[in-house]
Amino acid sequence: MKFRSFSAATLLLTLAQGFAVPAAAAASPANTPEDKRMWMTVGDRRFSMTLADNEAARAFAALLPLTLDMPDLNGNEKHVKLPKGLPVNATKPGTIRNGDLMLWGSDTLVVFYLTFDSAYSYTRLGRVDDPAALPQVLGRGDVRISFTRK
Repeated sequence: MKFRSFSAATLLLTLAQGFAVPAAAAASPANTPEDKRMWMTVGDRRFSMTLADNEAARAFAALLPLTLDMPDLNGNEKHVKLPKGLPVNATKPGTIRNGDLMLWGSDTLVVFYLTFDSAYSYTRLGRVDDPAALPQVLGRGDVRISFTRK
């Protein structure tokens, strides 16, 4: 058996190449946090949001920017019919959380501002990153909400 002599640097480089991620994969837009970032603005308050990793969320993001007048429903959510339907993959989340952005049916956008249990099915679109102020900002009346990517 014949062995080749390697310097430590050559050995490390050879090993690193075996585990390297191709540049195209490393730079893939789907892997960047900015690709999942969006913003929700209510009056002078701006909330960062993280989009879900699904077809419905990507279709919603493609509609942005959107400014929507959203009436209150049940004292815990704002809702509005979207200009067009989105793909659905509805599940019963059980507990809805303050800050959840969901799709009811294929075309009703819902922003929840209180946490509660629900038997309804929704498609998850995303979530407000820090929803603590939502109950005060969204309140019980109608609001105008802008959704943007920047």
